[in-house]
Amino acid sequence: MKVNELKEMTMEELNQQLVDIKKEQFNLKLQQVSGQLENPSRMKELRRTVARVKTIQNMKKAEG
Repeated sequence: MKVNELKEMTMEELNQQLVDIKKEQFNLKLQQVSGQLENPSRMKELRRTVARVKTIQNMKKAEG
């Protein structure tokens, strides 16, 4: 997801996005443990997206 798309989201939407990402991360970790993970780079991508979402949330909190 692009940064511009994240900036346009409300805090509720950002929170929901984090929940969805955490669920996907959990499923990918289960796949990794069972040896069925096909795209390991997706885990790295999700970690970075979480960081982006949290950064945007902090910016919005600072703005008021």
